[in-house]
Amino acid sequence: MIKNFDIIIVGGGAAGFFTAINIAEKNPKLKIAILERGKEVLSKVRVSGGGRCNVTHACFEPNELVKFYPRGEKELRGPFHQFCSGDTIEWFEKHGVELKIEEDGRMFPVSNSSQTIIDCFLKATEKLGIKVLTGQSVQSIFKKENHWKIDTQTDNYAAEKLVMATGSNPKIWEMLQEHGHAIVSPVPSLFTFNIKDSRIKELPGVAAQVTVHVKDTKLESTGPLLITHWGMSGPAILKLSAWGARILHDKNYQFTIFVNWLNDVDYEDAEKILKDLKQEHAKKAVSKKSPFDFPNRLWESLVLASGIDSETKWADLSKIQLQNLTSQLTKAEFKVNGKSTFKEEFVTAGGIDLKEINFKTMESKIHENLYFAGEIVNIDAITGGFNFQNAWTSGFILAQNI
Repeated sequence: MIKNFDIIIVGGGAAGFFTAINIAEKNPKLKIAILERGKEVLSKVRVSGGGRCNVTHACFEPNELVKFYPRGEKELRGPFHQFCSGDTIEWFEKHGVELKIEEDGRMFPVSNSSQTIIDCFLKATEKLGIKVLTGQSVQSIFKKENHWKIDTQTDNYAAEKLVMATGSNPKIWEMLQEHGHAIVSPVPSLFTFNIKDSRIKELPGVAAQVTVHVKDTKLESTGPLLITHWGMSGPAILKLSAWGARILHDKNYQFTIFVNWLNDVDYEDAEKILKDLKQEHAKKAVSKKSPFDFPNRLWESLVLASGIDSETKWADLSKIQLQNLTSQLTKAEFKVNGKSTFKEEFVTAGGIDLKEINFKTMESKIHENLYFAGEIVNIDAITGGFNFQNAWTSGFILAQNI
């Protein structure tokens, strides 16, 4: 028995639900089904933002917003002019979910719970008569005349239009490849750096505003860095991992970074500051108190790493010790040996080649009536609500077109 629909959406995540709801609201007559391979829908939404769901980011200017996407910057400019973060806020408010802006620009439901977003989507699909079918692992898709046929492990479906919203799913990418689509091979993005180093071993939880540079590349980022039990994390590192996703993959995650703990103060200026401190605090022990805007524990560790013991006074610093300390502060070298996934928010760079998508409609340029929403395409962003914004924007544009 083939089950017939006007539109089938494969993937019961953020992009799939948003697309289905927007299509049904614009045309209630259409018969729509969401096919989800798991037992539960919206599982990634549930864990995102530490269970609070980082819905979007308070960046309301499309030309600025695109800068947060290592892959997709050029392609998203047009779409963001159609549906941007402000539209997302309005959409959720209209559907009974109020959002709030946090200090760093991330936006969450006022309830502080991702369940609010899940409930909003489930209520809307029920009200609009959208069929949500779980345990539907797609085994094959093929086009027959002007219809798409979709076979799952248990059922057979047919629809005039097919929307793929499966995120980073290698099996689905393979099927689409068989239909002539090029796939940019996936590599991890948004990961933390594994570093074993005596300077940071005792400092988990310590954070500082830094500039990080990957040796022998142009990769550089600034922002908060967090020392962890396994190495380094925080926005500065995550940004670097996103922009450098391909380069760092090619290096097999073995590379060297330079950390400037003084962020925008260069070697020469730092050396001058230290020379002034040597005059001012001559009788005080160097290691006792951090003269910079980062924790004492980190200062102490960098002082020791410069070959200065804990009793040495500023006045007794040798020229070499002063230079060593300047280097530790402005270009401390760390060997990175591997990566760790950032929380549960596993993001990949890779997917459907962007040249094969019409970004005015999100339709495939290779097959009529085949559409893409969310992370299935080769678009990804840094952390902060941007990956969700791509899901909402692509879902909205696609729905409008359908």
